[in-house]
Amino acid sequence: MKDFQVAYIPIGVPTYHLESAREQFDKSVKLLNSLADNVKVPKDLLLSIDDLDEFLDTISPDLIVLQNATFANAAYASQVLKKFDSPILLWTLREPVIDGTRLRLNSLTGAYSAANAIKSFREEPFQYIFGAPDEENVEAKIKAVINAARVKKELTELKLAAIGHTPQGFGFGRAMDAQMMSKFGVTLESIEARELMDVAKGYSDEEVEEFIKDAKNRMVGLDSIPEQNVKDFARLYKSYKEYVDNNNIKALASRCWPDFFTAFGTPVCAVLSILNDLGVVASCEADTYGALSMYVGASLTGQSVFFGDPVSMDERENSITMWHCGMAACTLAQNDEANVGVHCNRKIGPTLDFGSKGSDEVTIFRIGLDSKGNYRFFVAGGEALEVPKRFTGTSVVVKTNNDAAKIVILQGWEPHFVVCYGNVVEDIKALADMLNIECICM
Repeated sequence: MKDFQVAYIPIGVPTYHLESAREQFDKSVKLLNSLADNVKVPKDLLLSIDDLDEFLDTISPDLIVLQNATFANAAYASQVLKKFDSPILLWTLREPVIDGTRLRLNSLTGAYSAANAIKSFREEPFQYIFGAPDEENVEAKIKAVINAARVKKELTELKLAAIGHTPQGFGFGRAMDAQMMSKFGVTLESIEARELMDVAKGYSDEEVEEFIKDAKNRMVGLDSIPEQNVKDFARLYKSYKEYVDNNNIKALASRCWPDFFTAFGTPVCAVLSILNDLGVVASCEADTYGALSMYVGASLTGQSVFFGDPVSMDERENSITMWHCGMAACTLAQNDEANVGVHCNRKIGPTLDFGSKGSDEVTIFRIGLDSKGNYRFFVAGGEALEVPKRFTGTSVVVKTNNDAAKIVILQGWEPHFVVCYGNVVEDIKALADMLNIECICM
């Protein structure tokens, strides 16, 4: 993938106080370079349309940071919009001195002109920040927008696999390849679960020894599972691992019950857990939108996310328990003890069986569809409590920032959510804007 590029476009006119403007220019460049690896910056302020055009010919941005270094009329923003359809962050500088004398920058009036032009060109919302480059809220906002634009670009290179169909009554997770491509740029590949099972059945005991060894390095108690189930789990592990490697799969949604119990005799839960450890996000119950949500969350935070059902609520604690049968990433386990168990209903292993680690900041997230088939995002902030596992399987208890009871049956959300380890609420809201998707924030 071409390197993600941020283009800094500081526009203005030479009739304002250029010493003040260049001071803000230097600070802005320093800030942007601290937040992204590939920032394209002009040699100086762009104080004419000719200067602007010359710089625009040198860039191919994935995010445009359009800053009114001083006032500039709408022609400047229009010239940018004519050449690029990249996401835009419009940045207004705070007036550096208010002392009853001249107006140094007049950035704010310029921003009104730029915003008016942007809305004339585009339907989707744009990003906006007001303030000086040394203000904390400015840095936080720009960082969130850069992260969102990076993920938006990554989605256009993502190949997501649907392994098998959703079970009866779980159609909320089923996606169409054309819709995935048109809205997110994601390539959706489909394969039957039995194909990977058939491949797994062909492996010898010797061929899967290294996969058993790897699993034992990640999990605690694999020896408690019957030997044949361990070998069959390793066969599935090898089958899935080779499939994702050979086909450049970075996210997958796998069917699990009943097929892996009835047709193979061993659950796929632990395989999905390890894939999540390896950076290939994997949801179960063939929830494609769940896998897409996981990918976004993992990309924004740089670590594994939890995927599960909301199964229990404590109004006094203002917490909600997310749970699933046992496919959470081993690295999420408290005290690095990714204990092995058996499936809560089928009593066959291996599955994972632990409470997930705590965190001062987490984000609950879901990409879903409303009743009319329109995409929407759900996002809520909170903290993950360091508590023992609540039920057999893997679980995480989230104390939400707002009323946990409002997560959100009356709005008809799907029963699978992602818990991201970190506060990425603003990043997700920015991504929703870039994709022109409604974002419901609790």
